Order: sequence, then structure tokens, then C-alpha cells
Amino acid sequence: MSIQTRSAALAGAVLFTLGAINADAAESGFFMGGSIGTAAVEANVNDGIVLPDPAPIFDENDFGWKFLAGYDFALSDTFSLGIEGGYVDLGSPSADVVTVPVSLDPTGLNLYGTAGVDIGPVGLFAKYGFVDWEVDGNIGGIDFKDDGNDPAYGLGVRFNLGSVEIRGEYEIFDISDVEDVTLLSAGIVVRF
Repeated sequence: MSIQTRSAALAGAVLFTLGAINADAAESGFFMGGSIGTAAVEANVNDGIVLPDPAPIFDENDFGWKFLAGYDFALSDTFSLGIEGGYVDLGSPSADVVTVPVSLDPTGLNLYGTAGVDIGPVGLFAKYGFVDWEVDGNIGGIDFKDDGNDPAYGLGVRFNLGSVEIRGEYEIFDISDVEDVTLLSAGIVVRF
């Protein structure tokens, strides 16, 4: 077999595979998966205790993870809308802030509306919704618990391999009274 024949056969196989992957990516259907990554929490710790002005900031990262499930509605070969919900664990960051030990254990349930664009096996997506969060914590030996509902949103990129999707995303949980809560993660989603 000549080099041109092998090259043509290889190019045909690649195009066929990319077409099959793209067809799977554009279909409507259920999905579920999980991600792991880095959770970042930045918060003012001057609530309820006397600390110097300006108020010190708790700014720590920890291992975070999430489980997600949802449904995508393919509106065309490249554009989809969907709904996604899940559970997120933002780790257990802890640190001393001006010699006061602070530890937090934030978790939440989230629900998003999503929009995605697929170009071949690669896609981009955005999501907007809310997080129902809860945090157990300790500041200077005093335990506390807090909860609430706040907006959440994110951006991501995905690579489709048939019914499996590899994704990376950045989510922001816009929790009131907290400076910044984010999750940068990578994960796998399986489509049914």
C-alpha cells in the first residue's frame, strides 16, 4: 500500500470518527458524572468576634468535588440548552487569621440552566442558576452553622468521545456575606 493510499485511509478514518463523535455530542439526552478540583473560599471573618480594622480575610483553597446529573436538549447540530443539578463539596479549608483559628466546611445543592455550543468534538458551555448552601464552621473555638440560597454560574469546555465527555469548568457561587467562593474542576460525564 502506498503512502498516499495509507494517508487517504487514515484521513477518512479520522473524518468518520469525528463525524460520529459530533453526532453523539449533538443528541438530546440524560447525563451524569462527577468532577474533582480546587475549591477557593475567601471570607471576612469579623462577624461575631472582635478583630482589628480593616477586617482580616480568610482566603484558603482545598480539595473540592461534585456529582452532577441533567438533561440536554439539542436544538441543532451545534447548539443545545439543558438543565443540570448536583451536589458540591467545597472541602474543609482552615487557617489562622490574626492568630484566630478558622475552619469551614461548605457544601451545597445546585440547579442550573445551561447553554452549549459544539464544534466537532469540542464544545463550550455556560450555566446560570442557584446554590442551596450550608456551612459548618468554627471561628476561635466557637462553632457555627449557616445556610442560604444564592446565585451560581459558570463556564466550561468539554471534549466529546462518543457517549463520554471530558470537561473542565470554573464555577462561582455568589454567596451573600462572603467575598468569593469558587470551584475549578475537571471531570467525566456519561451520556445515555
